[in-house]
Amino acid sequence: MTGTDVPADPRRRVPRTDHVLARPDVSAAVERIGRDRVKRAVHGAQERARRGEIVPEDVPAAALAALSGGSATITPVLNASGVLLHTNLGRAPLSTSARDAVARASGTCDVELDMATGTRGRRGAAAVDALLEAVPNAAAAHVVNNNAAAVALVATALASGGREIVVSAGELVEIGDGFRLPDLLQSTGARLRPVGTTNRTHLRDYTDAIGPDTAFVLKVHPSNFVVSGFTSEVDVADLAGIGVPVVADIGSGLLAPHPLLPDEPDVASTLAAGADLVTASGDKLLGGPQAGLLFGGAELVTRLRRHPLARALRVDKLTLAALEATLVGPPTPVRAALDTDPAELVARAERLAARLADDGVDARAVPTVATVGGGGAPGVELDSAAVSLPEPFAAALRGADPAVLGRLAGGRCLLDLRALPPEADDELAAAVHAVAPEI
Repeated sequence: MTGTDVPADPRRRVPRTDHVLARPDVSAAVERIGRDRVKRAVHGAQERARRGEIVPEDVPAAALAALSGGSATITPVLNASGVLLHTNLGRAPLSTSARDAVARASGTCDVELDMATGTRGRRGAAAVDALLEAVPNAAAAHVVNNNAAAVALVATALASGGREIVVSAGELVEIGDGFRLPDLLQSTGARLRPVGTTNRTHLRDYTDAIGPDTAFVLKVHPSNFVVSGFTSEVDVADLAGIGVPVVADIGSGLLAPHPLLPDEPDVASTLAAGADLVTASGDKLLGGPQAGLLFGGAELVTRLRRHPLARALRVDKLTLAALEATLVGPPTPVRAALDTDPAELVARAERLAARLADDGVDARAVPTVATVGGGGAPGVELDSAAVSLPEPFAAALRGADPAVLGRLAGGRCLLDLRALPPEADDELAAAVHAVAPEI
């Protein structure tokens, strides 16, 4: 073989970075998401070509494919897990109206400006007014950045300096990622006065503990577990009038009762029962953005709002816009999922399974049980339906476009439809079709 017969090294054909960046489609990506990130994607594609994973001519396309998610690396996911409020998926998906509100507020806006006078206005006034309209028996409301922040603000404003918080021992909970409520409360400078036992607490335990150093009684809904058997707890109604403020952390953000969740506390009922303050989450059953919601008497809420810590815990304009739109707009995706007729889910699963089976996919429609999740309605089971696929689909679908999160059960991958709106069915089918050849 002569020297002229030796094939050229394909690595010599890898296009130069400046040539790739000069292409109209790549330069458009630079305008959209920034030169540095595009350049890194080009370098990554060039390295793939040098390793022989792609042909050199595919470098521009591979770079653009790596940038398909836009300027942020957070990946949209179709929630087919059967958990309505999946904490690892960001809990509540926002409604279309809330997303539109976020887009409108993302530029300059009147978040803290009175347009009539041209002077400083009340920050988030419209969102607070919407909260009070949704919970008419609340005299005042305030918004912070999550429910833990709401509890921390209450403890700091009312019990710092070593004053006591009386709370049932069975309600000193630990939630996800090792977060412990007693650690949060003690970090504010308050002292805890646990009463009762893990499984049983009586009214006399509270009354015996209250003294001159008591700042308030805290009632915590154990929203991510259920204690059953030989148990006893004291309701807010029985604590009302105990001589100190009663603060109820209900957690899940249900503003009014829901027929499917009879044991889940809601803001309106808790206030009516006599709570002086109620804290809740915005991104759970309310179906809005991450936020901590505070409801209660005007004097107490004003005291919290004017505390110096409130400035550090305040929410931004995007949260306020999304919260207002969630409250005044159409039913949220969470509410729609909660209220879906199980028969509709069965029909959707059967249609999807038949559609996939016609294309050679081992797909079956099966009945399933979904859950609320997100620290809400523990133990509540929701009738649902799913498309059952061979187990290898679970991992493949997590890497699909769009990404899909199902769950494994009985050696099969279940794509539960309870948390997915009907309009997502085509996307779900497309994702399954895209990965089917790999299985």
